[in-house]
Amino acid sequence: MGGLTFWRKKRIPVIELHGMIASRFGQLNIASAAPLIEKGFAAARGQPVILDIDSPGGSPVQSDLIASLIRRRAEKAKVEVHAVIGDVGASGGYWIACAADRIHANPMSLVASIGVRGGGFGLSDLIARFGIERRLYTAGAHKARLDPFRPEQPDDVAYVQDLLDTLHHRFKDWVRERRADRLKGTEEEIFDGSAMLGERGLALGLIDGFADIDSLVRTLGGERARPRVFRPRPRGLLRRLPRLAADAALDAIEERAARSGLLS
Repeated sequence: MGGLTFWRKKRIPVIELHGMIASRFGQLNIASAAPLIEKGFAAARGQPVILDIDSPGGSPVQSDLIASLIRRRAEKAKVEVHAVIGDVGASGGYWIACAADRIHANPMSLVASIGVRGGGFGLSDLIARFGIERRLYTAGAHKARLDPFRPEQPDDVAYVQDLLDTLHHRFKDWVRERRADRLKGTEEEIFDGSAMLGERGLALGLIDGFADIDSLVRTLGGERARPRVFRPRPRGLLRRLPRLAADAALDAIEERAARSGLLS
């Protein structure tokens, strides 16, 4: 048995975390990620765990739930966690990456985007032009906050800005907690919400170095090491068609917005 163990290749767990972060079915969220995280850490057996991250962000809540579960399982298993950012690990994607002990990327990866955004449309002038009368009945002084069919209200703007600032503070605190004295830039450079290339992220201490999954597996486990990938199982097409049809338009809009504007 000793000889067999000697020749056996090391398998490094790799947990795939790809896509928009949202609570909807088919997106990256705690429901889809938790089984992968549980299996990945259960398979670690003292080996490091790699997070394969490719996400432009999305829901702050789901980002925090995923990151918190990763930290709990890492501390329980007493293993080191590495994140590898592919094309993009920005905003919520970077939030999840910060759950790792070390973050790696490509020099051309998009990383960071430590900020929060919100918004909508104002349609009050449009409906007035067509002679449409808005009728809305509420109980509660601010139940109709941000109604797009009435003119923007200053107190609504202040209310939303306070929410965004509070979320931004939580994001900054998380990055400071996880990156600690590795951060090298000023507050304005690091936390202004901008996405940046991996090369700039390394200079500011937002990532620790450059690597891809294959090279990192060999660095951590030796030349004979191989990845053991935990990814979502594809569902049967016929079972997915109704939900895919319902979500397709919204997914396309969110994906385009996130890639260009990097949602939180």
